[in-house]
Amino acid sequence: MASVIGTEAWGQAMTLRDCMEYAISNSTKVRIQEAEIGDAQIARRNAVLKAFTPSISGSTYAYYNFGRSIDPETNTYVTETSFHNGYSVGAGLSLFNGFEAVNNLKISKTSLAIGQTQEKQVEADICLAVMEAYYNVVYYIRLADIYDAQVATAESMLAKAKKQEEIGQKSHADVVQAEADLADRRYDAINTRNMYNDQLMILADLMFWPVDRELVIDTEIPGQAGNNGIIVMPDLIGHLSDDVVEYALANDPAVKIAGWQADNARRELATARWQLLPSLSMNAGWSTSYFNYPGQDLHLDPYRDQLRNHQGEYIQFSMSIPIYNRLQGHDNVARKRNAVKKMTAQYDQKRRDVESEVRRAVQDCDGAESAYEQALRKAEVQEQAWQLNARKMEQGLISSIEYQTATNNYLRSKADEMNSLFKYLIKQAVVRYYNGTEYINQ
Repeated sequence: MASVIGTEAWGQAMTLRDCMEYAISNSTKVRIQEAEIGDAQIARRNAVLKAFTPSISGSTYAYYNFGRSIDPETNTYVTETSFHNGYSVGAGLSLFNGFEAVNNLKISKTSLAIGQTQEKQVEADICLAVMEAYYNVVYYIRLADIYDAQVATAESMLAKAKKQEEIGQKSHADVVQAEADLADRRYDAINTRNMYNDQLMILADLMFWPVDRELVIDTEIPGQAGNNGIIVMPDLIGHLSDDVVEYALANDPAVKIAGWQADNARRELATARWQLLPSLSMNAGWSTSYFNYPGQDLHLDPYRDQLRNHQGEYIQFSMSIPIYNRLQGHDNVARKRNAVKKMTAQYDQKRRDVESEVRRAVQDCDGAESAYEQALRKAEVQEQAWQLNARKMEQGLISSIEYQTATNNYLRSKADEMNSLFKYLIKQAVVRYYNGTEYINQ
């Protein structure tokens, strides 16, 4: 059952998965990445059209010429005012340009894959941040519940001390000590609730939660039962560090993106080298025209007949040979070669970083598991010791200082237990992510 703090909530309590889904659907980072994917899709479409389709254009003109001009019929100079009108359509296709179109097609395809993978990486980063904030909120909720119980116990102990003072079983100093203990417990409870409110605000900010709505979360942790901690974790990676590393190097978004960027750099280098060779293109077109001498009674062909009679078509092949362009082509090759070296080095570095991160994550997960098991045992022992000392305190067998020490040890052990629990859950989630399970599906 969900434990909530605050006034009446809007809607039902949200689980960790609910919080992740809400954060992803409202994140500005995801929206920005979606826009970049849209740009990559447009670039992909343009690369396809440029590689397989010609460019086509059409034009028309109409003008009056005043003064001396050439008669289109006789090809002689005339001085009469004339009217000219024409139409043309042309198409051009690059037959060879250093395989630029083909390489751009491959680059655009890879760029689209990079954008889509970056979106997944952004979503993973958001989910991990939400998970950490979510567990911090749950931690302080549970800690606040413990301190509330301690406040109630301290109030009961103070009331009993006052009655015992009245019948002479306790001194006034014992009552003052009980009041001081109650004040400590109340201070801890208030401070914990303040920390809860702070962490809840952080979680709400990560989720882009509406400021006029109260965020209520479900504090039940999957795989947990009562106060006995985690009892079933069937898919824990354990010590399979090498297997996780191998999978991560083949599937981690950061490694794949770095590899694709290196591939694109090599394609751009190949294009730059081929562009040092001549380029070949083909153009074809059709045109027609009409003219007359306004105000003069000349027997010229009608508009439609002139358009038909003046038609012309052409087909053209052209070759451009680079001879000397201030070494710009060679400079471009040199820059692209340096870009390949840079991207290759970044790819190698990213592989090394991911391998280190995976091994560290597996090691941290194993260490967090051991720490949680030990913290759980310590909390159980300290709780038993505190209950025993509470009974002794009621019977007047120990001093207030001894009881307060036992209480502080118990509270510290419970805080350590919950802290180690959530650290373990986060470390475990990171290892599962590297092994192929997205945070939102865990």
